[in-house]
Amino acid sequence: MLHRRDALLQLGTIGLGGMTLPRLVQAEQTRPRLTADGRLSPTASAKSCILVYLWGGPPQQETFDPKIEAPDGIRSQFGATATNVPGIFICDQLPQIARVTDKLAIIRSYSHSSNIHEVGVNYTLTGRFKDGLAVPRNMRSRSDFPNLGSVVSYFSPPGALPAAVTIPRPIGHDGVIYTGTHAGFLGPRHDPFEFQAPGEVKGPAPHSLDLPTGLDAVRVQSRAGLLNVLEQTERRLQAHGYPRSIAGWDSAREQAYRMLFAPEAKGAFDVTRESVSMRERYGRNEYGEAFLLARRLVEAGVRLVTLVWYYVCPKDGNVANVWDNHGGTASLNGISGRQMLQEYYCLPSLDRGYSALIEDLSQRGLLDNTLVAMMGEFGRTPKINPQAGRDHWGPCQSVVLAGGGIQGGQVYGASDAQGAYPTQSPVSPEDFIATIHQALGIATDAEVFDQQHRPYRVCEGTPLQTLFG
Repeated sequence: MLHRRDALLQLGTIGLGGMTLPRLVQAEQTRPRLTADGRLSPTASAKSCILVYLWGGPPQQETFDPKIEAPDGIRSQFGATATNVPGIFICDQLPQIARVTDKLAIIRSYSHSSNIHEVGVNYTLTGRFKDGLAVPRNMRSRSDFPNLGSVVSYFSPPGALPAAVTIPRPIGHDGVIYTGTHAGFLGPRHDPFEFQAPGEVKGPAPHSLDLPTGLDAVRVQSRAGLLNVLEQTERRLQAHGYPRSIAGWDSAREQAYRMLFAPEAKGAFDVTRESVSMRERYGRNEYGEAFLLARRLVEAGVRLVTLVWYYVCPKDGNVANVWDNHGGTASLNGISGRQMLQEYYCLPSLDRGYSALIEDLSQRGLLDNTLVAMMGEFGRTPKINPQAGRDHWGPCQSVVLAGGGIQGGQVYGASDAQGAYPTQSPVSPEDFIATIHQALGIATDAEVFDQQHRPYRVCEGTPLQTLFG
């Protein structure tokens, strides 16, 4: 019946040719609770955050903690290089990052207890440990605790662009999109915007900025007029005592149209508007383009951009979480773990794209108010395996922060001589997320509410106060 709100919402989708964008921004509009007195944390130093997620688990020994004095078979398979900060050495496969280390805080004591991809992804993206996850049992659902981007969205005012965006695509394979990658019980309004479907997951992209084939802006606006007529009818019914409210739908639909038609919204996703030299600096591949897109999005006002790093193999379409460098992956031609790291889809593109991002943000005056965080779901074993790779290792990982009020040129914490366990200042996923929240002005005692209106603290960790300048 046309006087039902759910019928209106359904028509809002059908009338726009089946596009999913209105569903992205339509949801219950709950006022967020920050602190007890309703204020943001006064320590906020960042407007936005770019989270670089190296899915698979990057080896600390071949990135930011080379352990060059360790025995053969444990120390980095590459050499170490001096950075532009005296006394700080990183892997010699990252020479361009070495030149921007004065802007980085390298944490060498990040640690948790799981060696399982699915558990690690959920834990590091939500700050909530959920054991027993494995494909296909970890398909995301509305009972999940919200991920970092969704919490940021919850505490952000609506705008022309969504508060949280995931690029190029969310973590997923074998028909499963991982738990920990969307808003869970906060509902679809706070899902990160995803405009590409994961590899090996059938179906269209969850969201799109393009109108469906055969549907132009004039037709959309005409159908919007039809919706206005129907909603006026709904209001008249309400005035005569019909109890169901349509409050919140107008603003949600308005945001959907803003994203479809506002040039600044759609243009933010178009990296071809950048100069050839800028695109070359970042790297003309998916990773470089994603770094560049992340900068464009935070410049346009997106509060949290998650850059998910993996590779869709062209010969078979299989998803490869290439930082999972055991070696011997069939779809990667069975090359060794060491060779994987040297392919363009690992260290070379990371070195180029990440250093370009830090330099670009700095030159544009954006680094002070943009926090850049980089991590994976765990680290790698101290011992090199027979395929010249390393295996899953939750107890120790190196993660990196830059910008957003973080003091650069420092190393926080330390690992033992083999890079196996923290020996100084261990950092949990909860602590890391709490540090990001603090930089963005979200108090650690702020609360979110599930579908039964039960309160949960956004994070149980403690911010790393000494990292801030």
